[in-house]
Amino acid sequence: MSGEVKVVPPDAAGIVRVQLCHAGKRNAMSVQMWRELRAAFAVFQTDAQLRCVLVEGGSDGGEAAFCAGGDISEYPGFRFDAAALRDFHENAVWGGLSAMLDCDVPIVAAISGACMGAGVEIAACADLRVAAQSARFGAPIARLGFPMAPREAALVATAVGALTARQMLLEAATFSAAEMAARGFIGSVVEDGAVTAAAEASARRIAALAPQAARHNKQILRALLAAPLGAAQAMAAQGVHGMPGSDVYGYADGAEHREGIAAFLGKRTPNF
Repeated sequence: MSGEVKVVPPDAAGIVRVQLCHAGKRNAMSVQMWRELRAAFAVFQTDAQLRCVLVEGGSDGGEAAFCAGGDISEYPGFRFDAAALRDFHENAVWGGLSAMLDCDVPIVAAISGACMGAGVEIAACADLRVAAQSARFGAPIARLGFPMAPREAALVATAVGALTARQMLLEAATFSAAEMAARGFIGSVVEDGAVTAAAEASARRIAALAPQAARHNKQILRALLAAPLGAAQAMAAQGVHGMPGSDVYGYADGAEHREGIAAFLGKRTPNF
């Protein structure tokens, strides 16, 4: 089972729910889920009746999670080839994230449990974020032996702040919901079990207001915040000093990359 991005049809208020569902993997994103995320938001963008999108983690009766990252069990199948790795990040992952960023319909994220790596990236695409007290945030991919892709890094740094992004990526630091609220990433922190109701209340406040004004506001804000993503796109295409564009994903077959993923799958400490 590769998981799914489940879309619950809009209610009478024009609120559509998107659920990240991957049973037994704390809703980790598979390649197929990234493609489904892109398809869902492409449809939302063309639906004039929608007033808000609510994104949340699905529940399988186990540990609550928004999204614990990527489905690492898939990684050996493509991550060690530079061309396949580039395709994964620039088309599958960025395809899903950019569809969210390009969507003019306001997005509210309801975050419970783990919000790691891909989860932080998806949450960063939301306009407003509500989190449960026990939610945890981070991008500890340094433990897996690889960096964050350029456009994903620009997205995360813009949303969480440069210091927080550095701590997440360089120290593999994780943060509580209260800490992320203090750093400006989370708008509201509520008791565990109340996050869905709080996010729904936010979505209903948005849905009750002028929908075209909301879309125009998103277009204006997108234009104002476009510079970091544009620079990251150029980096992926042309590279930076000492790292040509073709080498941005040149670490694919590297020893650290292979060791980090092998250690995770083998449930052992990596030897870097």
